[in-house]
Amino acid sequence: MSQFSSSWNRINRTPFFTYAFLAIQVAVFILMEFVGVRNGIVNGSENSSLLYLFGAMSPQAVIQNHEYWRFVAPIFIHIGLTHLALNSLSLYFVGRILEPIIGHMRFFIVYMVSGIMGNLLSFAFGSSYGLSAGASTSLFGIFAAFIVLGKIYRYHPMIQHMSQSMTLLIILNLVMNLFDSGVDILGHLGGAIGGVLLMIVVSVPRNNRQEKMNVHKRIIAGILTIFFIGFCLVYGFTFK
Repeated sequence: MSQFSSSWNRINRTPFFTYAFLAIQVAVFILMEFVGVRNGIVNGSENSSLLYLFGAMSPQAVIQNHEYWRFVAPIFIHIGLTHLALNSLSLYFVGRILEPIIGHMRFFIVYMVSGIMGNLLSFAFGSSYGLSAGASTSLFGIFAAFIVLGKIYRYHPMIQHMSQSMTLLIILNLVMNLFDSGVDILGHLGGAIGGVLLMIVVSVPRNNRQEKMNVHKRIIAGILTIFFIGFCLVYGFTFK
């Protein structure tokens, strides 16, 4: 029985969603390159027409054609091999740490909804005619999740170190984004905000919890998340 329990715990701690997200974004990249070659386009993942076709964030497409799936699709689309490689490495190393700590469904929620919130902020306040894509919106969400974990696990040295490192990483990246017009800083910022709010909402499994997350904070974070989503949608559709 103890051997079965040990095997089950090992399987349960496998970061399934981390690997699934990696597989999806690699598959999408290969498909984009293949479609590009079929149409005589070199580096298809960098072609604006193919990016649009595969679902990159395009505020105009959302407003005019009601293509709401573009809030999700950009999470799995990458512009060039370097973009894919950097984001895949980040997801691999950070996801393999975070997912076993908070559990599979919590990780799925934080990753996906943070990405959507990043794309929503980009939709609301970014260029109406711009195209943006990449897992960075979701990655900033799981980076920011460690800030909240640092508050929950106050006496866990590894998590405290990760919390401090991720806070510094987010700040440095946002500062550098200010000087790079090719980076969607709004998407990164929205993803980070989403990561903090969602990590408060979902908290951590009871058997992992050292300090109980205040239920009132979770409710407030949930309300703020709904407000954020609603505000971005209303603002985007009203002023674009």
